[in-house]
Parts: sequence; C-alpha cells; structure tokens
Amino acid sequence: MALSSQIPLLLRAARGEALDRPPVWMMRQAGRYMKAYRDLREKYPSFRERSEIPEVAIEVSLQPWKAFQPDGVILFSDIVTPLPGLGIDMDIAEGKGPIIHSPIRTAEQVENLRELNPEESLPFIKTILQGLRQEVGNQSTVLGFVGAPWTLAAYAVEGKGSKTYSVIKHMAFSDPTILHQLLGKLADAIATYVRYQIDCGAQVVQMFDSWAGQLSPQDYDTFALPYQKRVFDQVKQTHPDTPLIILVSGSAGVLERMPKCGADIVTVDWAVDMAEARERLGKHVKVQGNIDPGVLFGSKEFIRERILDTIRKAGNRGHILNLGHGILPTTPEENAAFFFETAKQVDQLLAVHA
Repeated sequence: MALSSQIPLLLRAARGEALDRPPVWMMRQAGRYMKAYRDLREKYPSFRERSEIPEVAIEVSLQPWKAFQPDGVILFSDIVTPLPGLGIDMDIAEGKGPIIHSPIRTAEQVENLRELNPEESLPFIKTILQGLRQEVGNQSTVLGFVGAPWTLAAYAVEGKGSKTYSVIKHMAFSDPTILHQLLGKLADAIATYVRYQIDCGAQVVQMFDSWAGQLSPQDYDTFALPYQKRVFDQVKQTHPDTPLIILVSGSAGVLERMPKCGADIVTVDWAVDMAEARERLGKHVKVQGNIDPGVLFGSKEFIRERILDTIRKAGNRGHILNLGHGILPTTPEENAAFFFETAKQVDQLLAVHA
C-alpha cells in the first residue's frame, strides 16, 4: 500500500485501481475565470507568448495548482501549437481562437508540409513540462495536450473555427484524397509530438478531437477514428505504459466508437448520463467527466449534489472526475474552489449522503 501511495492518484485511476475518491482536474482550469490569469494576460497580451515563453506557460499552468491542488496539472497550450513546425503558419486571436494565414486547399500544399521535429520547432515544450514535473512532484500528475488529426485538419482547411465546417466537409465529400493525405501527415506529426511530450515529462496525454462530434457516425468512422487510432498505435509502440485520453466534443452519438481508437480513457460529456455512459462503453473502459460546466454557476448544494451523483454513477474504478468540457470564463472562482474541495472530501460525503 505504501508503494501505491507514492503514485499520483490520477495514474492509479488510469490503471483501474479501486479508489476512495476519483482524481479531479478541470479542462481549461488555467484561464480566464482566474484573476491571476487575467492579470498575467495584461502583461503578455498574446496567447502564443503566454503558451510559448516557458516561464510564463509554467506560471499559467501552475496557477490552478497553487489555488486548488488539482490531481492533474495540464500543459498550458493550444491544439494548433505544433502547426508552424509543419509549415502551417498560424496565430491565435484573443477571444477568437486560431487563425491560419494560408488555409490548406490543394494537394500541392499538403505535399509541401514538413515532418514535425519538436526539438527544433517546439523546444519550449520540454522546458515547460520538465518545470511542471519538478514543481508538482508526486502530488499531482502532469498531463500533455495535443489536437487530433480531424480537428487540426478542420482548422488548417477552414482557416479558423467554424459553425458549419462547410469548407472541410466540401473537401471530405467531393475530394477526399487530399483530405486523407492531410490527415495522414497530421496523424504522424501528432504521434511524434505525443511521444516528445512523454519523453519531456508528460505522464498522461489527452488528445482533443474537438470538432469530430460535427461528423455523422459513418463519417467519424472514415475521417476521425482511423487517424486517432493511427496516432495512438504509434505512441503505444514506443510508450505502452503512458495512459492516453480521448475527448470528442458532442460525442453522445459516437460514444461506443471512441474506445476503438486505442485510448485508455474516454472523456464523456454531460449530454450522456454517466450511468448510461458506463453501460454503453462497458465496465472495462475507463472514463473521465462529465459534469456540465454550467453546474458551476449553481449553488454550493447544487454543485455538491451533481458531483456526488456523477461519482456514484461512475463507480470507484477507472473514473477521473472532470467537467464534460472546459470551465466557462465567467465562472466564479470560489465555485471552482468549492468543486475541488468537495471532490477531495467525497469519501466522507458519500458516507453521510449514502
């Protein structure tokens, strides 16, 4: 027992150990809802500065750790961060997200993409991850952060975020050859990037396929799933013991398909009841989630009730407590603090509220 207590709780959950309480962290836990982050943003107005200057990115990543002691500390980054290393020029506009200066529309552009060399194009990642590991030691788990091929392709082809995804769907449904070539190149680059993050200190890596929920199930099977799997297969060949998490926004319709990519943990969003999600996925599939970020606008009693409900439904094995998506920017900071406090006392609370 003494040995496993040296292993951070999140890693123990990822191994499927029975636990008194689930580990807890929040997506977007470093960000706009925190005053400390807003103050820092005034000093470093560009997102790329905040995420690519190592000491700033370390400070931002650690703001929630210092405030709330979550069980997971995630690299402060963006899914498009590796794109310049492939030759896709981008910027991240404040409040608007990534902007790709020359969207990819032709076979020639795909042909001209470079292989990713993270040591060369992303050297700051090593400094950040090593700094985070040093800071949190065994008290928390450091998570890496990457985008999935379909979602990165959506940004690269559309040129920015989209409500309809009409440009990439036009390519997918009228000229899929170019898109498959692009997805293949992106998958190989992301696999390289995941391996690099693990080598630099990430103990778990989460892949965000934020826009794959915009696909019909049959198109998910064609354009998203095979390329998620291509990433995870390559990572598992060299780093078989590092847990990998998959997130798809709006995933209710493709939930059963998600474990097929080879991820160890499936993030469930709040559109699915946690008990139903566990039933649909099967007990052997580990899960993360799935509290609606909007719950954090409720009363403390309401927040507590939802946490207990989710944990009861998820059971005491293979569950990481999280929101179903990122914390919303206007969330009161004291409610975020209460979320973490409650999650950490859940074993006592469940005994009282049995």
